[in-house]
Amino acid sequence: MSVIEDALAALDLETKVKLLSGQDFWTLPAIPEIGLRSLVMSDGPIGLRGIGWRPDDPSVALPSPTALAATWDPALARTAGRVLGQEARRKGVHVLLAPTVNLHRSPLGGRHFECYSEDPLLTGEIGAAYVAGVQDQGVGTTVKHFVANDSETDRFTVDVRVGERALRELYLAPFERIVGSGAWGVMAAYNGVNGSTMTEHAELQIGLLKREWGFDGVIVSDWTAARSTGPAANGGLDVVMPAVGDPWGEALVAAVRSGAVPEEVIDDKVRRVLRLAARVGILDGAAPVVAEADRPSTLDGAAVARTIAARSFVLVRNEGGLLPLDSARLRTVAVSGALAADARVQGGGSALVQPARVVSPLDGLTAALAGEQTLAVPGEASAFAAIVNAATVTYAVGADPRRRVPVARGPQWSDITGVLRAAGGRELFRSPLPTAYARWMGDPPPGVAPDEIAELSLSARLTPTASGAHELAIVGFGDFTLTAGGQPLFEGPVYREQDESDVFRGAEERRFPVELSAGEPVEVVLTQRGGNPGYVSFAIGHAPPSPGPDALLDGAASAAAEADVAVVVVGTTEEVESEGFDRTTLALPGRQDELVSRVAAANPRTVVVVNAGSPVLMPWADQVAAILLTWFPGQEAGAALADVLLGAAEPGGRLPTTWPRRDSDALPVTPTGGALAYDEGVFLGYRADPADPLFPFGHGLGYTEWAYESLSIEDGEAVVTVRNSGTRPGREVVQVYAGPSSPDSARPRRWLAGFASAVAEPGEAVTVRVPLPERTFAVWEGGWQKVAGTYLVEAAHSVADRRLSTELTI
Repeated sequence: MSVIEDALAALDLETKVKLLSGQDFWTLPAIPEIGLRSLVMSDGPIGLRGIGWRPDDPSVALPSPTALAATWDPALARTAGRVLGQEARRKGVHVLLAPTVNLHRSPLGGRHFECYSEDPLLTGEIGAAYVAGVQDQGVGTTVKHFVANDSETDRFTVDVRVGERALRELYLAPFERIVGSGAWGVMAAYNGVNGSTMTEHAELQIGLLKREWGFDGVIVSDWTAARSTGPAANGGLDVVMPAVGDPWGEALVAAVRSGAVPEEVIDDKVRRVLRLAARVGILDGAAPVVAEADRPSTLDGAAVARTIAARSFVLVRNEGGLLPLDSARLRTVAVSGALAADARVQGGGSALVQPARVVSPLDGLTAALAGEQTLAVPGEASAFAAIVNAATVTYAVGADPRRRVPVARGPQWSDITGVLRAAGGRELFRSPLPTAYARWMGDPPPGVAPDEIAELSLSARLTPTASGAHELAIVGFGDFTLTAGGQPLFEGPVYREQDESDVFRGAEERRFPVELSAGEPVEVVLTQRGGNPGYVSFAIGHAPPSPGPDALLDGAASAAAEADVAVVVVGTTEEVESEGFDRTTLALPGRQDELVSRVAAANPRTVVVVNAGSPVLMPWADQVAAILLTWFPGQEAGAALADVLLGAAEPGGRLPTTWPRRDSDALPVTPTGGALAYDEGVFLGYRADPADPLFPFGHGLGYTEWAYESLSIEDGEAVVTVRNSGTRPGREVVQVYAGPSSPDSARPRRWLAGFASAVAEPGEAVTVRVPLPERTFAVWEGGWQKVAGTYLVEAAHSVADRRLSTELTI
C-alpha cells in the first residue's frame, strides 16, 4: 500500500523506534507529520474498560470466555465480538486485547475462566468467530497469549517444556486457526517455551507466525513482558507495552546504529503498525477496512449478555426432571448462598469492568416469580423474605466463602461518591459510583492531570437495617484515613510486602468493628493520599451483624425444609480463582459443601447453581436433584438464571472441558527448577480418556430428548440426522469424534473432529453436515503427515455418550 510505504519513508530512525513503544499505559504515540493518530488499546475479553477511570461511562459485561465456549455456537460468539467492537468504538478504542485462546490444560490454572476449552478445535472455532465479530466493527484484536501461557505460577519466568507435536497439534492450533481467518494482532506471552522467552522467540514469532502462517499484523508484548533490546527486536516482537519499563527507545536506536539490529527489521515493525493503523482508520489517506456504513447495526449489549448466559448454562444433573420448575405450582422457594445475593459475574484480574447494573440470582428469581417484593434486604446475614404474587422467596446466607468483607453496595448504601482532590483540598473531579470501589489502570478522568492528584476519597451514607456490631473495612493498599459518622477509625499505611500476584489477590484488608443502630444513617469516608495515579484499586468494605457460621447453616437448612424447592448458589471467590496465581485445590472455599449437604438433607428438591469460572469438586453431587453450571455469567446473571430455572429458556450449554472428580486428577501447574514439563504430550483432557470424570467433555442436559437416527460420510462431511424425541423445543449440539479403529498408543482414542447445532420442535428431524478436513487425520512429524488407515467416526451427545458410528478409510 503506497500510503504506508510513503509514511514509512518519511520517518527518521528515532521516530520509527518511538512508534514501537507505548507512550503511556495503553496508547502508541501519534505522528502528525504523516497523518497518524494515536493508537489506543484496552483490555477485554468480556467488556471494554477503556484507558482510564470513567465511572460515568460503564461497560457492558458479557459472560466469561468459558461460558461463551460452553455455548458451542460460533455465530453467538461473533455476536459477542460485535458487541465488544461496538463498545470499543464508543470508548475510542482501536484494539481490543482479546481473546485469550490458551488451552484449559489444567483446571488449577488461575486464568482458566478467561480461556475457552481444553480442545483446540472448539477453542479455535469460538475464537475465530469472536475475532471476526470484533473486526466487523473495524476494531482490531490481539489473540493471546502466544503461546503456552496455560497457568499463572511464575508466569514471568517459567519455561514451558512441550514437545513439538503437542505444541503444533494442541497449543498452537487455535492461534493458527484464528490467524488464518485474518486476526490483526497477536500478544506475546510472559512465559518461555523450550528455552526462549516468548518475546524473544524468533522461531515461533518469525519463522512460524510471520513466515509460515503469513501473519501480517502486529505482535505486541504482554504488559511488561519485554525485558531486552536486541533479542526482543530480532526475535519478532513489534510493539513493547507499556511505557513503564520499556527496554527499547534510545537503547534500540543505539542497537540499530551499532548494527546489532538491522534497520530493515525496524522498518518491518513500523510497516505492521502503520498497516494496523490503516485498518482501524487512524492513518490519513488510507481507507479503514470497515467503513462506518458497513458496520453492523447497533446491538443491545444487555440483551446479548442475557442470551449468551442462558445458552451457556450447563445442566449436568436433573434427577426426576425437577427442572424446569413450574412457577404456577410454586409457593415457596428457599434461596441460600452468599453468591445468590452478591453474584460473581466476571473473573478477577486485569480485565475487570464496571457494568451499569448487575442482576443477582436472588433479584432475578424474585422478579421472575412475580411481582412486587414487600421486604427485601440483599446482603444481610440474617434471613429475609420477599413476598411475591406467585410465591414466597426466602433468602438465607447459609455460608459465606469470601475471605474479605464485601465491597459496600446495595440498598443500605446511598450517595456513594468518588472525589479527586489536589493539594490543599481543591476538588478536581466528582462522580457518583454504583459501589464503594475505585479501580483503574491508566489515565485519571478527562481533564485531570495525574500529577495534580493528591488524594482520592470514597464517601457514602450507610443506613443499617440491623442494630449491632457491623464491620467496616479498608480493602486496598496505600495511606488511608477512614471515618464513620465523623469519628476516625483508622489513619496510616495499609501495605504488605507484595509480589505481582498480590495485586490480583486484592491487596490488603483492615477491619474495624462499629456499633450501629438500625435506621440511623452514618456517613462513611475513606481517603487515600498519594499513591500511584496510574494504578488505583481500593474499596470500602462492609459486613452487617452475623449470628455466626453455625447459625447461618442452621437458618438455610430450616428455610429449605419449609420450601417447595431449594436453590443453593455456590462458587469461587477472587481470592481463589483469578489472574496472577493458580489454584491449589478445586474444592469450593469456605463451608459451601456443608451448606449444600445440609440443604439437600432438608429438601430433596434441591437445585445447586455453581457460580465458578472453572471446575470445582462436588462431593455432594449424588445428594442433590439438579446441578446447573453458570460460569461467571455476566451482568444479566440473575435474569438468565430465572429464564432457565423457570423454563423460559433451555440450558443450552455443553461442557467445553472435562470436570475432574478429585484434585489428583488435575495436571500440575507448579514449575520445578523454573520449568513446567507438559509430559502428557497430546493426551490432554478427554484425549487422555479419563476413566472416572465427574462430568465428561461435551456433557450437558437440555429440557428435551434427542434420537440420533443416521450417520454417513458424504463428500468429506459427516452427515448426521437427529430427531427431537421429547416434548419441548430444543437445541442439540451434535459432536463428531474421529479416531483410529484399532488402538494406537501414539494417538488418542478419539478427538473432536467438528460440531454443529440442531434446533427442532418436538418430533421434528434435522440433518446437519460437519466437515472432516484433511487435518482431522494428520499428525505433526516435522510437518503435517496424513496417517492412512481406517478411522471410526462417531456422532455423539458427549464424548462419553456416542450414539452412532461408521468407518472411514483414509
